Amino acid sequence: MVLLNPEPRPSRRAVLLAAGGLLAGCAQQPEADEVDLRLATGPAGAVYRRIGGALAGHISERVPGATVRTVPSGASTDNIRMLRAGEVQLGLTSLDALIMADGSAPEGLSAICRLYESHLHLVVMAGSPIEEFRDLKGKRVSLGARDSGTEFTSLRVLESGPVDADGHYLSQAASAAALRDGEIDAMFSLTGVPTPAITELAGQHAIRLIHLDEQAPALFTAFPGPYTPAMIPATAYAGVPATRTVAVPNVLLARNDLPDDLVHAITDTIFTHTGTITSGGPDAAGGGPEAIPEAWQINVRTGISTASIPLHPGAAAWFRDRKR
Repeated sequence: MVLLNPEPRPSRRAVLLAAGGLLAGCAQQPEADEVDLRLATGPAGAVYRRIGGALAGHISERVPGATVRTVPSGASTDNIRMLRAGEVQLGLTSLDALIMADGSAPEGLSAICRLYESHLHLVVMAGSPIEEFRDLKGKRVSLGARDSGTEFTSLRVLESGPVDADGHYLSQAASAAALRDGEIDAMFSLTGVPTPAITELAGQHAIRLIHLDEQAPALFTAFPGPYTPAMIPATAYAGVPATRTVAVPNVLLARNDLPDDLVHAITDTIFTHTGTITSGGPDAAGGGPEAIPEAWQINVRTGISTASIPLHPGAAAWFRDRKR
C-alpha cells in the first residue's frame, strides 16, 4: 500500500519499498530500497528521446534506490495513453496535448514540472515552390508520428487555416528522410530547438522554414493558455534565417499514485543538478557539454508554470519548500 501525505512522514526506505511493491509489475518483488520506474519519451530523431534519456540517467544516479528506464513512443498523446494505462509512471508531453476541453488534466495524472518550450517547425527543401502556409493546399505533408504532439498541434494549425493538405504520419527522422528523398513536400515538427533530425538534414541539404506568424494568433484565440509567439533563431540550423512561429511548453508528467516523497526527490534532483541534464546525463545519447541545449530552459522560476495542470503533491511540496 502506498501512503500519501502520511503523518508522521515515513522513512525514505519505507517509501521506496512501498513504491517498489506498487510499480514492480511482475511476480518477483524488488530488492529492498529499490524502485523501478519507466519514463515514456518519444520517437527517433526527437528531443524527447534525448532529454528523456538524460532525465532517466540523472534520476537513477541521484535519487537513492530509484532506477528509471526509458520507453520509446510516438510522443505526447502516446505518452499520456501509456501513463493512464499504467504502462509507465513518468512521461513527457506538450502542454496543448495535455489540457482537456474543460482545462483539466487527464484523470490520474499530474505534473512534476515544466521543462522547456517546443517550437513548431514547418520545413521544406530550399527549391520547394511552397513559400507560405497556404501553399500547403493539396501538398504531401508529414504531420508527425501518430499520437505525437506534432500531430496534435499541426492538425490544429491546418484546421485553423483552413488548409486541406495530404497528411502523412511519419516520425521526425522518417519525415526528414522522406522530405530529402522527395516523398513528401513539407514536414511539421513540434520540438526543441535545434532538433536532431532537422539539424542533420540541414547539414546535408539546403532547407527553408516557413513562417507561421499568421497562424499563431488563430491558435491563441481558439485555445488560450498553451501557446505563445516565438522565433526560431538564425543560429538554429545551417543556412536558415530566423523564422516566426508558435511555441508550446513541455512538461514532465507523473501518475498520481507515485509516492509524494519519491516525486519530491525527483523534483529536487531535476532542479538542483540541471547541468547534468544539459550535458546529456550519464545515460543520454550524444554526451558532450552541449548535448541537450533545450535543458538550459529548465529552471525553478518557470518550472512551476504548468497552466491549468495541477502539480503532483510531491512536486508542489518541493516548490513550497523552495520558497521558505
